Amino acid sequence: MTKTTTPAAEDQDLGAAGSQLSTAPSEEAPNLPALGVIGWARWFWRQLTSMRVALLLLLLLSLAAIPGSLIPQTGVDATQVADFRQRHTTLGPVYDKLGLFHVYSSVWFSAIYILLFVSLIGCIVPRTWQFVGQLRGRPPGAPRRLTRLPAHTTWRTETDPEQVREAALALLKKRRFRAHTAGDAVAAEKGYLREVGNLLFHLALILMLVAFAWGQLFKYEGNKLVLEGDGFANTLTQYDDFKSGNLFTQDDLDSFSFKLGDFRGTYEPSGPNRGTARTFEADLTYSVGAFGAEQKTTVQVNEPLDIGGSKVYLVSHGYAPVVTVRDASGKVVLDKEAVPLLPQDGNITSTGAIKVMDGYRNADGEREQLGFQAFFVPTFAGEGSGTMLSQFPALLNPRLALNAYHGDLGVDSGIPQSVYQLDKTHLKEFKDSDGELAKQRLKVGETMELPGGQGSITFEGVQEWAGFQIAKQPASGWALAGAVAAILGLSASLFVQRRRVWVRAVRGADGVTVVEMAGLGRSESAKVPEELGDLAGLLYERAPGAPDPGQDPEADQEPDPTHSAVPAEGAEK
Repeated sequence: MTKTTTPAAEDQDLGAAGSQLSTAPSEEAPNLPALGVIGWARWFWRQLTSMRVALLLLLLLSLAAIPGSLIPQTGVDATQVADFRQRHTTLGPVYDKLGLFHVYSSVWFSAIYILLFVSLIGCIVPRTWQFVGQLRGRPPGAPRRLTRLPAHTTWRTETDPEQVREAALALLKKRRFRAHTAGDAVAAEKGYLREVGNLLFHLALILMLVAFAWGQLFKYEGNKLVLEGDGFANTLTQYDDFKSGNLFTQDDLDSFSFKLGDFRGTYEPSGPNRGTARTFEADLTYSVGAFGAEQKTTVQVNEPLDIGGSKVYLVSHGYAPVVTVRDASGKVVLDKEAVPLLPQDGNITSTGAIKVMDGYRNADGEREQLGFQAFFVPTFAGEGSGTMLSQFPALLNPRLALNAYHGDLGVDSGIPQSVYQLDKTHLKEFKDSDGELAKQRLKVGETMELPGGQGSITFEGVQEWAGFQIAKQPASGWALAGAVAAILGLSASLFVQRRRVWVRAVRGADGVTVVEMAGLGRSESAKVPEELGDLAGLLYERAPGAPDPGQDPEADQEPDPTHSAVPAEGAEK
């Protein structure tokens, strides 16, 4: 009695052959009428841990980060946030309620971040265990009809079936297939690196999320302007500005200090790039810990000093005019003080303020404060050559222009103010003989006499300063490792194809062995037929074709099966 195979059974057989080519969990439609609390919880968990939801959350996270780039953030520049609130009285309160001034620490951004983290973990754990189970198992046996697979070939040979299977098993193992004999066929599988890459990519995403979160919570970053000859100790009070993560504490600061010895900057002297910086170098003497030995180093742009995980970057440079101020009686109230000014252009045209807060008495013997609005150029164009704009960043022809004021600087009001700006609210102008604001442009060594014998200010010389950024980003190395692993994993999942090959050898009714070979990949690809044709050609050499019944033995035999790996009926061509 002949056993017939129904189309449904054959389709089920093909489905079993192609099963477990991926570790993606099978989705079952929930039985809605029977769902209870546990059923709905399971359904929600399956949706959350599905790949499409993970991709959706990743897209939402990218979109949620956009406001953090377009809207001022309190953790980056609180001054800009305050200015935005002042200029936008309607939008400001709305942004406050939505948390748009602190996007990366807002509730909604954290919710997306945590959901993505949970989704990735819930997706990766079952797939990992399933993949481990596949590695411990064996490739599934051959379907009943190999000719229904997307790529197949067949021929007749006089070689015994056992010898054909032995040759096929040796050939497939040589080609790094996991192969074994299952009944009358050899089953083999290859391309596990695809799933390894897929799992590696997801693990790398988790690692990057953890590293990013850790770095944001414990990071710190601050800036410090240091004059030549001055130093810096890594404590909060020493920073000009400082920002940190939410879980940062002062104990997280690395203990070190340094002193700026000499700063050197060179510039292109001529040509189209005249004035462009060629080198910036700062000689530092530093020590680690309270009693560490002093060490010397040179810090350059993009070559920071690394101390205990903290990096000291050289980020800016400028000039500090050295001035001496005397009061009406000739008493020195500011003795050769270097006052840093801030650069305004590439040629280091600089502005700032010189403040005398204590010790000054006017001609009437009354206590007052002095303020000078300062403009400095390292290379002056010359008298009668226009405004105070520097012609070159190096110190070739320095000039210091001053506007003089007296009164109350406002530093005792308790309201913080910039050391580089002059609050003129309670200041009065010194008037010259024409009743105009007293101002003067000075060379090095020249003195500006204040009107009415109220004192003087002398331009003694110029000192250089360097701006340093001290930053620590914990887990940055892990984030980099995660990024590299994600690229490698994604490459493997894109360029490696997982596929299976079966070789069946059975004796036909006429006593001649019939060989059937078929291949199956996870997706339609020309690589599976090509590889199957190559394998069939090698096996054909060990089990050459036999003539068909009724064919002249002297006639040519069946053509090389390397050209017989054809797509199945209904498959793409």
